Amino acid sequence: MKLRKRSRALKAASLAMAGLMLSGCGLSSGSSVPLAVEPGIIQPVPELEGQTITVGSKNFTEQLILGYLGEFALSAAGANVRDLSSIQGSSTARNALTSDQIDILWDYTGTSWVNYNGNNDPIPDARAQYEAVKKQDLERNGVAWTAIDYQVDNTYAFAVNQDAAKRLGVEENSDIPRIMAEHPEDATFCVDTEFASRNDGLPGVEQTYGFKTDPSKVKVLTEGAIYQATAQGTCTFGEVFTTDGRIRSLDLKVLADDKQFFPRYNIGVTLRDEMLKRYPQLAQVFQPVSEKLTNEELMKLNAQVDVEGRDPADVARDWMAEQGLVKIPGQG
Repeated sequence: MKLRKRSRALKAASLAMAGLMLSGCGLSSGSSVPLAVEPGIIQPVPELEGQTITVGSKNFTEQLILGYLGEFALSAAGANVRDLSSIQGSSTARNALTSDQIDILWDYTGTSWVNYNGNNDPIPDARAQYEAVKKQDLERNGVAWTAIDYQVDNTYAFAVNQDAAKRLGVEENSDIPRIMAEHPEDATFCVDTEFASRNDGLPGVEQTYGFKTDPSKVKVLTEGAIYQATAQGTCTFGEVFTTDGRIRSLDLKVLADDKQFFPRYNIGVTLRDEMLKRYPQLAQVFQPVSEKLTNEELMKLNAQVDVEGRDPADVARDWMAEQGLVKIPGQG
């Protein structure tokens, strides 16, 4: 489905809906940062002292962790931080940013390029993708990017369990059409709602790799349920995020995106351009966090929440303290 530019009326309606969804979550005014921190590597910034800054996040594990990382960084810098985490849906979170309901949102270059800006063709090179997103978001939406992290690429992928990998001999996405022809009973997919319809999701994969799924064999599940369903063989191919800790804990095999369909999903901090111009010091607050994050580190953090059952705020603060970015009060 091709994304089109919205009219002013549609954009206004979407912003109004975003506000309703945020209010419906009981988070319209934000809440306090759940845990206290003290300065570490991140030191107080005089220009941010006492300034109220609202941090948002989307409603899945990695985003919650990233949101708290941002909140603790800002707290250490001396800002008065408001927590508006767990916003449902990427577009709703972006609308919350552009409509001044939140000030900070960690986001993904691929999501902005395809989902927000409606580009059909991803740019394989991470730096080129970032530069294109940065330019387009600024010109079209007044959104600035900073603290880009090329070490983290949380792109989409398909995964299978080890039994399916051995039995079907599947290694890469180009094997899917063969599986559909030779083993149609195994051509089952588990995906979430967004992936089922996004340009950078299932419709684009089908077009690039030359297959068409049978709707009756596509199960739309919550993001968290997909991993277990794939491990148990409820479906053969499960949509996953490459930094998700459940890939390792459930011993799933990630298929190679051999035609490089999926965009790069490097993470960066997004904020309104006027906000960055008013407080250019924000870049120096978030940069130390980005420099220490890698795919491996995020996979470990995600696993602590999704596998071990820890609270995302605890996981985020402990990691920042371990890295020396902040200190935990009372621990020196």
